[in-house]
Amino acid sequence: MSSQLAAFRVPVIDNEPMRNYAPGSAERAGLQAAVDKMLSQAPFEVPCIIDGKTIKTGDVQTQIMPHDHARVLAKYHAATPELVQQAIDGALKAKTAWEELPWADRAAIFLKAADLIAGKYRYELMAATMLGQGKNAWQAEIDAAAELCDFFRFSVKYVEELYAQQPPRNSAGVWNRTEFRPLEGFVLAVTPFNFTAIGGNLVGAPVIVGNVCVWKPSPMATYSNFLVHKILLEAGMPPSVIQFVPGDAPKVVQQCIDSPKFASLHFTGSTHVFRDLWKKIASNLDIYKGYPRIVGETGGKNFHLYHPSADIQSGVVQAIRAAFEYSGQKCSALARVYVPRSLWEGGFQQTLVEQVNKITIGPCTSWDHFTGPVIAKHSFDKITGIIEKAKKDGGEVIAGGKWDDSKGFFVQPTVIVTKDPKSVSMTQEIFGPVMTVYVYEDADFESTCELIDTTTEYGLTGSIFATDRLALQRAAHLLRNAAGNFYINDKCTGAVVGQQPFGGARASGTNDKSGSINIFYRFISARSVKENFVAPTDYLYPSNLL
Repeated sequence: MSSQLAAFRVPVIDNEPMRNYAPGSAERAGLQAAVDKMLSQAPFEVPCIIDGKTIKTGDVQTQIMPHDHARVLAKYHAATPELVQQAIDGALKAKTAWEELPWADRAAIFLKAADLIAGKYRYELMAATMLGQGKNAWQAEIDAAAELCDFFRFSVKYVEELYAQQPPRNSAGVWNRTEFRPLEGFVLAVTPFNFTAIGGNLVGAPVIVGNVCVWKPSPMATYSNFLVHKILLEAGMPPSVIQFVPGDAPKVVQQCIDSPKFASLHFTGSTHVFRDLWKKIASNLDIYKGYPRIVGETGGKNFHLYHPSADIQSGVVQAIRAAFEYSGQKCSALARVYVPRSLWEGGFQQTLVEQVNKITIGPCTSWDHFTGPVIAKHSFDKITGIIEKAKKDGGEVIAGGKWDDSKGFFVQPTVIVTKDPKSVSMTQEIFGPVMTVYVYEDADFESTCELIDTTTEYGLTGSIFATDRLALQRAAHLLRNAAGNFYINDKCTGAVVGQQPFGGARASGTNDKSGSINIFYRFISARSVKENFVAPTDYLYPSNLL
């Protein structure tokens, strides 16, 4: 094939430029038009997509709009066991042709998909993310536009670099080579509600290195994920490579991991579910051809630590953004805040309360709100229940602490002050707009580092704020295992593909660093090839001679 007669170089890759959606701008008008159109056309019907064909099962589930839970964004057809098996079989039939497709052609599909997202589908995909997942315009721009483009483009860059890694030495008469094969079997991608981009990446990362994939989307992100799948097909993805199977998560996932052809799980979600799946996969080891790759990113109980030398205004702004953007529904969102007494009483508390009380909360259809709804009734109940328990256990609510689910699932940004650093709101993941502050004595900075390191089971993100360089260095060392993403004088959210590879260890996941080359190693099986050009003439070695 002519496409294999050259070693191609991919275009220069950079992060997708962010649009600001300022008043009167063309981008604001474009996005508003997309939101209005989607509102007028909803609810949308989402089928299962098996081998590129739309299949409607009649078992119809709904994806509501969290800012207005009486409205339905999409009605999706849940996959039956027969369809799940068709998806597995169809993916496996497509596997050989997909992995043998020249690398340049696989790369071109993802580069085209990124351009479609950046242009043709930008506002539609953002509107689906806003209405279905409760994001405001800026959060949707970060996620469904910029980050998803970045994941697809940087995947091409990193896989090119991966394939270029070859043995550095060859003995005389020998040529050594390394092949990066896809896994045997299929990959199951179980994707979350909170980032459209994560859905695309959990599928894209294994597929770009030649794997085939069964995609189980979150019920609360089904429509935006359906659009991503549509975009990949339009970009040239062979129809059977990614099978789109919305439906009952426990049933679909269990059927997939019970298949002898199951090769890998790519997961983002709760720690409890991930641990349960790991155990189930382990119990099935005797039926698999090999050892399945388990790749997961789960929860966090992320922290900001302020040293007495920290700047108050900057520290407060960073805390508000980290805790309350997207109503705290980021795995990296700030939950635990440690402030020295001198800073707390010297203006931090007053500034924090004043600023939090200015935050407006409302639907994504209004441009002026910093914070929107939480995703669903069960999330609303969990968040408000923990706030009430924290109050009963002696926590003091100094800002927020109110909620209303009469129309949408709205929880005000809430600040709790606790005297118990191991209270419920300091240890249990909330996944909502709640930060808890613990005030420590200035002299206890190093012991507070130890406290942060041992208070929770998680190890995802964390930040240190100080102008004292020795304090920064000391905290970075003492907290080296407390966060897979560690920030210095910056908030603990907002990792950028290609700049801050993302992931945490401990109970937060396998720390395989999405947004970097590392993630792709988990979805390949390397083969070392040695070719000898000089045939030996005698089996004896010189050491055998007398």
